[in-house]
Amino acid sequence: MSSQSAAELRSRYVEQVASELDENRRRQEELAQKIEVLKQEETLLTDILGLAERYEGFAVASALPAQKRDAPAVAKAKRRGANGSIAHGSAASRSTPTAAKAKGGAKGATRRPLLGDLLMTLLSGHDEPRSAKELRDELLKKHPDRNPTPQVVRNTLESLVAKSRIERHKQQRSVMYTVVNPAAAG
Repeated sequence: MSSQSAAELRSRYVEQVASELDENRRRQEELAQKIEVLKQEETLLTDILGLAERYEGFAVASALPAQKRDAPAVAKAKRRGANGSIAHGSAASRSTPTAAKAKGGAKGATRRPLLGDLLMTLLSGHDEPRSAKELRDELLKKHPDRNPTPQVVRNTLESLVAKSRIERHKQQRSVMYTVVNPAAAG
């Protein structure tokens, strides 16, 4: 191999490595931006979870402070930057389904009962365990204005299980639910 071909080969390697290094740096910047967005989303979700836990005891909207009841659910999210200053997040300022529901439902409309309360009432009317599908079908018949997806019904039932308001029973491959017997719970 001549010195000219060796120098040519070396210069190709240098160009390739430089190109790959630039690509690596670009990808690192992209990932750093994605990580920052995920951190902001985590902060927002943590704030929402904290609010939900704080107001979990309020079953009726009138028990909530007037400002919280009348304001849209997510107007603009505030985030603390690395320097402690407050920055407004652009992702959270977009209209969300929750914000749209809050805007539409805040004008004098009567509040609908919570899905969990409706499912508890339906379950209370039965002595035998009921499946999520049976409960959803019964809900659709008794409350035609409500149309939750099967997954929403299952999630709501599981949240009631987590709160020890209902019990989950497995029968072969089916999951069934019953109301917790108050005498047995106390």
